[in-house]
Amino acid sequence: MDNLTFANGWVLWMLVLIPLLIVWYVMKYRKQHAALQFSTLPLFDTTKKTLRQKLIPLPFALRVIALTAIIIALARPQSQLSRQEMRVEGIDIVLAMDVSGSMLAEDFHPNRLEAAKKVAADFINGRKTDRIGLVVFAGEAFTQVPLTIDHHVLLQQLHKVKSGTIKDGTAIGDGLATAINRIKDSQAKSKVIILLTDGVNNQGSVDPQSAAEIAALYNIRLYTIGVGSTGKAPFPFKDQFGRTIYQNIDVEIDEPLMTQMAQSTKDGQYFRATNKKSLENIFSQIDDMEKSKVDVTQYAQTKDEFLPFALIGLLALLLELLLSLLYFKQ
Repeated sequence: MDNLTFANGWVLWMLVLIPLLIVWYVMKYRKQHAALQFSTLPLFDTTKKTLRQKLIPLPFALRVIALTAIIIALARPQSQLSRQEMRVEGIDIVLAMDVSGSMLAEDFHPNRLEAAKKVAADFINGRKTDRIGLVVFAGEAFTQVPLTIDHHVLLQQLHKVKSGTIKDGTAIGDGLATAINRIKDSQAKSKVIILLTDGVNNQGSVDPQSAAEIAALYNIRLYTIGVGSTGKAPFPFKDQFGRTIYQNIDVEIDEPLMTQMAQSTKDGQYFRATNKKSLENIFSQIDDMEKSKVDVTQYAQTKDEFLPFALIGLLALLLELLLSLLYFKQ
């Protein structure tokens, strides 16, 4: 009786009568069997209760069981047998994330990279029916997680992403090309790459604009995000004594290139995030624009389960009646 529900759930409130009935019986039983005071008890040492005396409460217990079962039966317990078929005309998404050293700048809290990871994780949690992959790049690029519906694994790997694990630099073209290789053969109705960087392309063997044009050939939509405040941003350095000191560095994002790359693909867009809140708003906008189309066909069958409770109640009443008329008849 999994997924048991009650069509007349309000009837269950009548169960509060059961404990009241028990209290009433206990008080009545005590009055009918009042204790007698004797100066000595040896006279009763050899007196034992008969089986009939021990079973005196049995008819009442059967009545309580019967009443409980009948109330539950009247509440109409039901089980639901259901099957849900879901067809997702889904969206495959690859996040291409810059992990170069400049992503440690602290114009975002606690820094650009950690802020981007947190916002990306929230985005992933909201896309439960989509396959999502993760590519990281700096001076080179590699696939952290291929396209997967297992978002638990994806989030674990996203949490492990950090700067300094690969050669430093900003190879935007390589990052995009790696993402394209991961999604180009997808059969999804919509294919999307979200590329996030805070710099200017200065490494790699693939021209970013050429990579964007290849994405367009595969009907991949590209959203580019430039991460960084305007002007200068505090960047942590280690001095000769191992202490952390900060130096303001120029924020350089090739916005014309990022805009051109995004617009090379159908309905692609470029966004600029100057703080964590604006980055959250950007991912929210992308989330709204890329909603999966889900067709759900649900089959549900409701089955009444009152019969077992009605039978229990009836049997308990019959047994109480037989015991009262035959075995406990005065």
